[in-house]
Amino acid sequence: MRLEGKKVAVLVAEGFEDLEYWVTVMRLQEEGAEVVSVGPDTNPVSGKNALGAQADTTADGVDASELDGVVVPGGWAPDKLRRYPGITELVRTVHDRNKTVGIICHGGLVAISAGIVNGARVTGSLGIKDDLENAGAIWVDKAAFREGNLVWGRVVPDIPEFCRELVAALAED
Repeated sequence: MRLEGKKVAVLVAEGFEDLEYWVTVMRLQEEGAEVVSVGPDTNPVSGKNALGAQADTTADGVDASELDGVVVPGGWAPDKLRRYPGITELVRTVHDRNKTVGIICHGGLVAISAGIVNGARVTGSLGIKDDLENAGAIWVDKAAFREGNLVWGRVVPDIPEFCRELVAALAED
């Protein structure tokens, strides 16, 4: 298990992309990581396709200095999550500590609000391409890749490539 002893936060809120959240959580757990789900509150939420989830804690309840990484799944949730200063501060702090930040699909919206995309190569859903470029990022149409400590994934069909890059980045850190 390559991620034993690693602690990773995965963001979740109403309207999360079910597979981008659950497959990533399970893949990290499969590799031995301790996964903590973080949301704006700890109420149960539903994904875009009706799978349920529930945050273990809020951003105020997790210490960024104890995290080896944070993952921002897509769906409609990132547009909600980016409105919480605690969430964007958590992502920015993990990034600034040079720890792994995984971002897939619409998760780039949180990365934009956290101020971590300027000058970086990025990918994600075509629906946020203009947003990323307007925030100073350089768009790359690729399933998944690493840019420094950022791990990018495009969309649901690219989850396997995203998870491979994410696990590799966390294992190397």
